[in-house]
Amino acid sequence: MSEIRPCGSQEELDDAVARAAEVVTEGGCIVLPTDTVYGIGCDAFSAAGVQALLGAKGRTREMPPPVLIARPAVMDGLADEVSAEARALAEAFWPGALTIVCWAQPTLGWDLGETHGTVALRVPDDRVTRAVLERVGPMAVSSANRTGMPAARTARAAQEMLQNRVPLYLDDGVRPVADAASGAQDVASTIVDCTGETPVVLRHGAITLERLREVVPTVHGGAQGESAPATAAEVADSGIPSAGGTAASASTSATGPDGVAGGDATTATGAEADPQAEIDVSDDEIVTSMVLESTVAEDRPVDQGRDRSVRPEPRWGGTSALSMDEARRLVGDPDPE
Repeated sequence: MSEIRPCGSQEELDDAVARAAEVVTEGGCIVLPTDTVYGIGCDAFSAAGVQALLGAKGRTREMPPPVLIARPAVMDGLADEVSAEARALAEAFWPGALTIVCWAQPTLGWDLGETHGTVALRVPDDRVTRAVLERVGPMAVSSANRTGMPAARTARAAQEMLQNRVPLYLDDGVRPVADAASGAQDVASTIVDCTGETPVVLRHGAITLERLREVVPTVHGGAQGESAPATAAEVADSGIPSAGGTAASASTSATGPDGVAGGDATTATGAEADPQAEIDVSDDEIVTSMVLESTVAEDRPVDQGRDRSVRPEPRWGGTSALSMDEARRLVGDPDPE
């Protein structure tokens, strides 16, 4: 049976973190609050943990989870060729609701799924999450819900969907705690692709395009982008150095096979976000849609110039794709959707 541990007092938090570390160290998954929604997480370097996470959500390796880290300094240990723009955004908005997609270090002993050499990183602004991360290290974390269902805003809501597929739920009340900022299109994190010469917004979320451009004027608004990025002269005046060239040939689409982010939910529309509303598009769904396609889509505003053919995929032992039947057996799920 799964258990729920409260995290209200410091004593409760300490006990919950200790129990979470036991579960994660053994290759299991936990549900924990973040500054956006509740997430299901595991040790990012645990093969069994990542498979259990994907299986609990009802997903295959084609939908890899992002990675949460405790401090910005951890980024250099996980990401390769980090651009000056990515560093500037991380310094300005971490901890907070900004997910940065970078190239992954090719020598890492992990396998998050079919990421095509990238990793999506974020430092959450949440005391519970960061306490867990400080204890166990980087965690692969996806929204705490079954695929196609709304992201959970409470531990109880997550438990209703995931049930005994996850042994431990950390409860710290409703998420998100704060209202969305004025002009924000969502309460979930903003996702910026920093693997190419131009940073591109893959999802407009809690941090607005205007705020991003106050730090890095060249940020492109992406498929939903309202306007063009800054000119070269404006960039020169900003003091942010250019990232320089990376590899150049193939790019990817910001939309999934169904024409929407992640393929099973729609993105925010531009209306000011209601913090009580259901969050339908999670970070991993957006990042997945980015890496699924190998050609430039007609509506792709910027060719990021990725050449994935020359970058080895970080993986543990060259495992094959995890099928849905394998995922269900792994987590003891007798009822396929």
